[in-house]
Amino acid sequence: QLQLVESGGGLVQPGGSLRLSCAASGFTLDYYAITWFRQAPGKEREGVSCISSGDDTIYWVDSVKGRFTISRDNAKNTVYLQMNSLKPEDTAVYYCAAARYYCSGRVGRYEYDYWGQGTQVTVSS
Repeated sequence: QLQLVESGGGLVQPGGSLRLSCAASGFTLDYYAITWFRQAPGKEREGVSCISSGDDTIYWVDSVKGRFTISRDNAKNTVYLQMNSLKPEDTAVYYCAAARYYCSGRVGRYEYDYWGQGTQVTVSS
């Protein structure tokens, strides 16, 4: 079965850290750009960060720059989002999505070949 599976979400106190994983099953991530999205209750989905097939990275949300780091391990067929110094406003469901080669920044579901099911991140004391 061709799919992406996210993991690593949970409840964390402000200032804490989490590492999200996006693992591919049934296909290789070598030729795919992976984008991390998030969607908070009552808000639209937003693109957070992306890593291209050539390991170029981009962060679209100013508030996560310097706190979040995206990386990939092709040997494990997995992309990671390391999130440090978490804030309550980072609370959301985080999704990963795969598209061929490049980071487009588009948010439409049909722009991507594969989506994960999402993992909840809650930052609260």
